[in-house]
Amino acid sequence: MCASEHATLVHTLAYTGLRWGETIGLRVRSLDTNRRRMLVDENAVTIGSRIIVGTPKTHENHSVPFPQFLAEPLEDCCREKTKDQLLFGSGATHLRRAGSKQGWFWNANCKAQLVDPDFPYLTPHDLRHTAASIAISAGANVKAVQRMLGHASAAMTLDTYADLFEDDLDDVSERMDALHSESMGSPAAT
Repeated sequence: MCASEHATLVHTLAYTGLRWGETIGLRVRSLDTNRRRMLVDENAVTIGSRIIVGTPKTHENHSVPFPQFLAEPLEDCCREKTKDQLLFGSGATHLRRAGSKQGWFWNANCKAQLVDPDFPYLTPHDLRHTAASIAISAGANVKAVQRMLGHASAAMTLDTYADLFEDDLDDVSERMDALHSESMGSPAAT
């Protein structure tokens, strides 16, 4: 896997909220670049020294949006691969979890910490939380974030990310102020 494909994989994790196993389970056919969607219908998890392929964690397929800037790099990952081949890596074998201290993900973290000593060590799962945070900051509602993350319920999303929705309270009060000001500035209805 080349450096640009590593970057695409990291961006995919950080902007879609997919779990590591869902991401490495994506196949070329999973990608719809016209609609900017990924179909999550496979999950690959490492158990011991083996990779076991099965259904997503919630046992339900789901469609996940991705931002436009990822379309071209994802298409590059598809080049010279058949529809049934894996999107990331050689196409033939699932990538191993990126957590080893000899792996590219660890090395990228170390390089970032050399540039900025305050840069936190990140795991692929941390990027799932990053995606949720970005989506919420962009104004996504709880149901949209739930569907994006493949959570079984909106309650699960709220239980996990409630603190990220706190800023929404400020937005609500500001919008209510704006509506009040508009209504007070216009003649009362008769």
